[in-house]
Amino acid sequence: MNSRVPVSIEWLESRGERPHRERAHTRVVNFYGCLLVSPEAMALDQRLVVTNLATQRSIGAVVVHQGNKRVDGWELGVELVNPAMDFWGVEL
Repeated sequence: MNSRVPVSIEWLESRGERPHRERAHTRVVNFYGCLLVSPEAMALDQRLVVTNLATQRSIGAVVVHQGNKRVDGWELGVELVNPAMDFWGVEL
């Protein structure tokens, strides 16, 4: 479903490092994940925590697709680790 959901993303680039946190948004969401627009490029298999800023709920995720850089950021395919039906705050 096309849906722009404001999120924050948090990830570690290396062990022992402080987590990075950025604001981002989605272009498309579904039960299993989303197409995320991130200000940072990320490697495949990068683990991150996605927080839905509308609901303040967080969920683990992993980058499964590296897209192109657009005007508003990098497009990343993200798979949710333990999907929850109501995570996005929209009826899917």
